[in-house]
Amino acid sequence: MTQFDQVIHDLAPQRFNIWGKLWTGLLIAVILVGAYSYYQQLKYGLIITDMRDYASWGVYISNFVFFVAISLVGSLITAILRLSGVKWSTPLTRISEIIAVAAIIMAGLTIIIDMGRPDRLFNLFFHGRLQSPIIWDVIVITTYLVISVLLLYYPLLPDLAILKKYFAKNKWFTTWYTWLSINWTGSPIQKRLSRRSIRALSVMIIPVAFSIHTVTAWLFATTYRPGWDSTNFGPYFIAGAFVAGAGAVVAVMYVFRKAYHLENYITDYHFDNMGKLLVLLCLVYLYFNVNEYLVPAYKVTEGESAHLNSLFFGEYAAMFWLVIVGGLVVPVIALIFPQGRKPLPLFIIALIVVLGAWWKRYIIVTPTLLHPFLPIQGVPESWHEYFPTWREWSITLATLASSLLIITGLIRVLPVVPIQETLEERGIEEPIIEELK
Repeated sequence: MTQFDQVIHDLAPQRFNIWGKLWTGLLIAVILVGAYSYYQQLKYGLIITDMRDYASWGVYISNFVFFVAISLVGSLITAILRLSGVKWSTPLTRISEIIAVAAIIMAGLTIIIDMGRPDRLFNLFFHGRLQSPIIWDVIVITTYLVISVLLLYYPLLPDLAILKKYFAKNKWFTTWYTWLSINWTGSPIQKRLSRRSIRALSVMIIPVAFSIHTVTAWLFATTYRPGWDSTNFGPYFIAGAFVAGAGAVVAVMYVFRKAYHLENYITDYHFDNMGKLLVLLCLVYLYFNVNEYLVPAYKVTEGESAHLNSLFFGEYAAMFWLVIVGGLVVPVIALIFPQGRKPLPLFIIALIVVLGAWWKRYIIVTPTLLHPFLPIQGVPESWHEYFPTWREWSITLATLASSLLIITGLIRVLPVVPIQETLEERGIEEPIIEELK
């Protein structure tokens, strides 16, 4: 087998083994349970949740902010590293693009789930007011989704043409890849147009990605509440999104490396570099956390005091310190040492970082809502507390499972590592497709 054939054989999509089928079945089961809970929510309303007049945003919005954060990985790996000419990121670009697309799709669906009347969704488009940050969020999410899909699709064209020939004996796959490759032949004109398009999209997605996280932060910052009333929220959200996105890439690349035996393509060198990058991002995010909590603590206004006490010493203290110390400080210390940046230790650290990132969003959303500036007198005691019901948890887990199912489905038909770019970087010159005369 030639080098050319070996690379294509290694990187072409593979059938799921028994573990892959069990994994897919588990995700579908979780989604079905969540779908039943959502049916109950549509039937009886948001009363089945623990959200009330105080905690009008709960685990759904926390989940939405988490998905938005994870989606930033598309611009981190694909755009920034591609534009800067960093070649070592090539095996990670496809992974990051798939994660970004799955996350931004589920971010949009999570907002619909949070709506008590999802049938009124179209009112946002037909009767929305540009003065509202919610409309800004709808615009940037839609734009970001379109660019992310294109940034995933354009670099795929050469690979789809390769797979069309590789799966020539499989009629279904051949038809699928022929249709998606839109007559890609690898001619000089096509290659030139592809490079320009990918570069243009890489440039476009960076300001859009920063906008989506900034606008999401403004949904909170424009509300006059303790914990949210901050001009620091935009960069604070962006820094946290970089951490969550980088952690997600590390976790997924480890799983794919193991499942598809990609040790020759996703090497220890890639894990080492991602570990160093994660250290830098965690340190930047720690700086913004210090800035976010130190200034209100210094001013000690009455509203901020109650909010900070609940985080530092109150009912949310255990979760808060576990997220800060366990999800940021400990990973930085562990990743400083080379052994911590080996694949397995880094995978475990990445899972901790991603889990901490999710709970960090929960801490941002929930405590603030329970400490309004103008509390309503004589409200039920249940309004002063919030913890998601099992239906909320099942719906939330279903959205997380749906994003993983999207990723699982895409890697079943798409190469995890870019084939054409890998061939070019390894200097394998054998023509893939006969060029146009």
